[in-house]
Amino acid sequence: MEKIMFHPHSSEFHENPFAVLSRFREQDPIHKFELQRFGGTFPAWLITRYDDCMAFLKDGRITRDVKRVMPKELIAKLNVSEDIDFVSEHMLAKDPPDHSRLRSLVHQGFTPRMIEQLRTGIERITEELLDEMETKADPDIMRDFAAPLPFIVISELLGIPKEDRAKFQVWTSAMVDTSESGQDATNQALREFKQYMQTLIEEKRNHPGEDLTSKLIYAEEDGQKLSESELYSMLFLLVVAGLETTVNLLGSGTLALLLHKDQLENIKRQPDTIQTAVEELLRYTSPVIMMANRWAIEDFTYKDVSIKKGDMIFIGIGSANRDPEYFDEPDTLNVARTPNRHISFGFGIHFCLGAPLARMEASIAFNALLKRFPNIELNGSSEDLTWRKNVFLRGLETLPVKF
Repeated sequence: MEKIMFHPHSSEFHENPFAVLSRFREQDPIHKFELQRFGGTFPAWLITRYDDCMAFLKDGRITRDVKRVMPKELIAKLNVSEDIDFVSEHMLAKDPPDHSRLRSLVHQGFTPRMIEQLRTGIERITEELLDEMETKADPDIMRDFAAPLPFIVISELLGIPKEDRAKFQVWTSAMVDTSESGQDATNQALREFKQYMQTLIEEKRNHPGEDLTSKLIYAEEDGQKLSESELYSMLFLLVVAGLETTVNLLGSGTLALLLHKDQLENIKRQPDTIQTAVEELLRYTSPVIMMANRWAIEDFTYKDVSIKKGDMIFIGIGSANRDPEYFDEPDTLNVARTPNRHISFGFGIHFCLGAPLARMEASIAFNALLKRFPNIELNGSSEDLTWRKNVFLRGLETLPVKF
């Protein structure tokens, strides 16, 4: 059998990551490859089976803090200049005790009660977007619904003024670009994002409100607050994690339902089962197809495989979510699937803090969309759709529909 090699930037992976990951899960589930990036070569591992992904997500020998394993000169080679290195100061890029401190501070402004208070606003935004989409001659789910809904929600949550949201949306799009060709634009977007946040934070310090930015500024525990750099980083994380993943869930989830009309009809008949359906759409579409930015902090052996300090670890969430050892008929969409032990939000100490918000947004959005447009159909062929070129996030560029 010819040895297979993982190429994260290949067109094959972008177009059909589930098929690519399935091959590795079957033939080489702990796969060593060389990551070519920014003129350098970095040893890396692709993990694709559910039990292995869970093991690596919980393993204390794996870090998300690159500073623990790489010297400054090597980090610089990864093109992270000092003026934008705030991107690695958030809780997802830290280990305990820093992670515990940061998560505790952020949680003060992100409580279940605060999230539930957003429900009425999300319902209002959803209906307004559907009103507008209903008037379009060429309605597109991505452009008219999936992208603007979480963007408006996160903007209101953070207290971003309406007049600033257009440029904010440009920055967020650039900040999640993982291609080498887009790196300069990504870095520039990060610089502009930081400059904007400096002004916003100063404004919120002088005139605090009920928004999350104000709450993060004043969050305190045991006499400690978030530093300036940590504030930038946490706001960056909340924008990226709270925006792009939900955009992808709404877009890819809608496409999945349009291609599986029996499942769409099940939700229309029983809208109160939407929460179970959302869990299945999270599993089936895997908005985060891959979790990366993890490194081994020491040499160790796992299942007879020798992993070295500094090796990068790519955790194949999209593969784990379709592992036949853990899911019956994993490539089949079943909106009534229960139990559903998907790991689309991660696991362990880095489990997504915004998961309740994403679940709420998706539940409201899907039910409202199907109620408003019960005869919604894909306008064109699914084969003509374009997927965004991102190693870690799985999302559509466009999704034209008709009613």
